[in-house]
Amino acid sequence: MKIAIVGLGVAAQAIYLPLLARRRELFEVDAVCDLDPAQAESAGRQTGARWFSDPAAMLDHGGFDALVVLTAGSHGALVAAALERGLAVLCEKPLAYSQAEARALRNTARLMVGYMKQYDPAVRRAVALLEGHAVRHLDVTVLHPTGEAQLAFARVRPSRPSPAALEPWLRADEEALDAALGAASAPIRSLYSGVVLGSLSHDLALMRTFSGPPATVEHTAVWDGPSLEVGGALERGRYSLRWHYLPGHPAYRETVSVHHEDGTLELVFPSPYLMNAPTVLTSSSLDGTTEVRTVHRDVSEAFERQLEAFHALVTEGTPPLTGLAGGLADIVTAQKIIKSVAGPSIGGEAHDA
Repeated sequence: MKIAIVGLGVAAQAIYLPLLARRRELFEVDAVCDLDPAQAESAGRQTGARWFSDPAAMLDHGGFDALVVLTAGSHGALVAAALERGLAVLCEKPLAYSQAEARALRNTARLMVGYMKQYDPAVRRAVALLEGHAVRHLDVTVLHPTGEAQLAFARVRPSRPSPAALEPWLRADEEALDAALGAASAPIRSLYSGVVLGSLSHDLALMRTFSGPPATVEHTAVWDGPSLEVGGALERGRYSLRWHYLPGHPAYRETVSVHHEDGTLELVFPSPYLMNAPTVLTSSSLDGTTEVRTVHRDVSEAFERQLEAFHALVTEGTPPLTGLAGGLADIVTAQKIIKSVAGPSIGGEAHDA
């Protein structure tokens, strides 16, 4: 399957390009694109692919079956352009900044939103173990150090596009944020785009996986750091989400606990940039009068499983775990969170979320 990649930053260099190189029986990287021409040329030489510094030019040139979208910011415009050309699309989260961008998409049967944690073997095992059990409470804590701390091992070369090349994309992001939030302050926009859609959305996707989207957002708190706390109701049961930016924390750590009537499933995720580092799943249950705790570790790579699922979507029509509906649901939940933080004066789509 011939694919093109747009956006050659951290995700491409640390994850996607290495994985695609070792799965040549499934994928051929036909074209790469970055707004920084030097970055694009370097990746082109590395992969043997054609390289571009203008996404529209790459899409117009064509010659590939699918597009992988790894750019920063909202992905709505790029996804729409690719789908209009009949391409399959794997789009890293978030799908878009606004509901309007997502609702305007057409030909979405071959659209996958990239929440790799849904494909993590520990998550798939937890889904199987949870079958038949109602979630009483879902609890999430994310401890997020600096990006530099997570990527010290990776030797990633930052993309450095010119201000002129970057400006129209930044303007489009601001217009999407205007639609989503109205005239919200810069800190609120940053909380929405950088924290909720940029990181906590993984946990919204896990919530959908285990119990469906949240029924309500009843409580939020934001304090220095930033730290964000969110709580509310599931269709059955409750949830609590806590996200902390901790610049000096020694390592990324994400803990998801799912409590049900017969026990607990606890998942501890390592940094997403450490490929083949196992997520640890601990299941607790009762056997007679004995508490049984079973620990599962699987070194299969979640991003690699996601790529396999994308290949199956394109070649066999197998639906992804998150398509348009799931991506849109997470945007709506993110707007409900921001409305709770900012109050009823929030504008845009969030006002009615």
